Amino acid sequence: MSADALLPLLKSTFGFDAFRGKQADVVDRVMTGENTLAVMPTGAGKSLTYQLPAVALTGCVVVVSPLIALMHDQLRGARAAGIRAASLTSVDADFAETRQAYRDGALDLLYIAPERATSEGFRTLMEARTPALFAIDEAHCVSEWGHDFRPDYRLLRPLLDAFPAVPRLALTATADKHTREDILLQLGIPAEGLVLAGFDRPNIRYRVTPRVSPAKQLTDFIAANPGPGIVYCPTRSGTERLAEQLAKATGRPVAAYHAGLDAEVRSRVQHDFVASEDGIVTATVAFGMGIDKPDVRFVAHAGLPKSIESYYQETGRAGRDGDPAEALMLWGADDFAKARMRLSELPEVRVAGERVRLNALAALVETVECRRALLLRHFGETPPERCGNCDNCLEPAAQVDATVLAQKLLSAVYRTGQSFGAGHIEAVLTGRSDERIASRGHDKLSVFGIVAGEEARLIKPLVRTLVAREALETTEHGGLMFGPAGRAMMKGETPVLIAEPPVRRTQRASRADRAAANPVGDPLFDALRAMRRELAAEAGVPPYVIFHDAVLRAMASERPATRSALADIPGVGGKKLEAWGDAFLNVIRQL
Repeated sequence: MSADALLPLLKSTFGFDAFRGKQADVVDRVMTGENTLAVMPTGAGKSLTYQLPAVALTGCVVVVSPLIALMHDQLRGARAAGIRAASLTSVDADFAETRQAYRDGALDLLYIAPERATSEGFRTLMEARTPALFAIDEAHCVSEWGHDFRPDYRLLRPLLDAFPAVPRLALTATADKHTREDILLQLGIPAEGLVLAGFDRPNIRYRVTPRVSPAKQLTDFIAANPGPGIVYCPTRSGTERLAEQLAKATGRPVAAYHAGLDAEVRSRVQHDFVASEDGIVTATVAFGMGIDKPDVRFVAHAGLPKSIESYYQETGRAGRDGDPAEALMLWGADDFAKARMRLSELPEVRVAGERVRLNALAALVETVECRRALLLRHFGETPPERCGNCDNCLEPAAQVDATVLAQKLLSAVYRTGQSFGAGHIEAVLTGRSDERIASRGHDKLSVFGIVAGEEARLIKPLVRTLVAREALETTEHGGLMFGPAGRAMMKGETPVLIAEPPVRRTQRASRADRAAANPVGDPLFDALRAMRRELAAEAGVPPYVIFHDAVLRAMASERPATRSALADIPGVGGKKLEAWGDAFLNVIRQL
């Protein structure tokens, strides 16, 4: 059966008239029993490529997923669409009942973690009733080249090979060329089985800026972005400190999340965030991978992410519903210094690869060109030179040739003994003598006072750039010393171009964007959201499981008066129409 033949089922189950992007290509392969690796950006509807076959195929689709929270979020959505779904996890009380339901053929979808999927007991369960499809979500976890390698994923191959007639579908949003090739190899999928949907998330606006006053910068950013959001912090203590600061400054509900909290606290924070329409979580990267929340309006990084792959995946948690979203990264030279120090803790075989990843991040934060274009080229695409939806496209920064200034700065680092911090080097270069400088004779050096005027204001951003480019490194005590690229740069062999800081933008444009996407203040839209909250509370599910904001906007705009008219709105499937259609129609009739 082809994907086109499933269009009536797509409409009746999920409320959509057509497939998006590469969904049809993936579904076609699944329905003809071919092994497939689908690389699709977050928000492109990966889960539909196995949930629709789960309804169409005879037998149960088994979905291997890495986190319990992710499984349970998807479970709620599947059940709301009328799909018979269950999970086998350590927190499920109905373990025996689920196994029996599988044996009885009473399930369309079964979610399971890789650790349990590789057990002998699960193999026995599969032998009792052969599954219709194995779907391996977050498939980059199978590759040692991936940014989130999970050894248990490597153990899936024997299970898959034990059922050679059962097709396998691997899915990921984040995999460069090397990682994609490794996934195909590790999961036994032929090269022609790759369906590459592209990595672009055009609805996300990327913004990267030096970290100056993070609490104030994030407060301003949050004020311009109503709706739920995630702020990633490098440390556990940072999440708690920032949560307190942001809650006080913004008046919004803000909670910290990290692996050091009690499981009950983590569960409560996650539950409240998923159910919230304006909540914020300050979190370490332990948070987010298991969150299937489509209406996250922003993701901010208070520090440097681990890699471009991590950055892409973490920012991809914003705007999964397709509505406008924003991603902000705050960074500093010390981020790169700490990251390079951590390289020494890795096995030698991994150092070169991680250094490449770090240099790719340096290019992202430094570039004056389109950030989206750089991101997409990293994943092997050939995008247009300008996207029109990143800070460098919206507010192009002027380039400054800082090659000579870099030589002066590096010379000052060298002549002062490669042990003093950026503040001391700046004082020497600008001729600000004090007791510390005079006692060391640094006011007698040839580099003393050789920088002045407009050039002096570029010293701080230039230090960040030189650290990012490995021309400078930090010592154990916070001083500056030469890095691998330092000597060539001091000799002028490498040109150094840096961006002038962009003019600070007002928040009006961003608020206008958000208002267009999420028209809070429209009486009908607000009333529909209130009804959604009420129904969600009664059903014990997050509001977005009832309907996404985009569906409510369509209701407010088109004002359907009958069930059949409501059914024509994308996203209103048969089960949801039956369960909640009349409640929303009543709201529309009253306003």
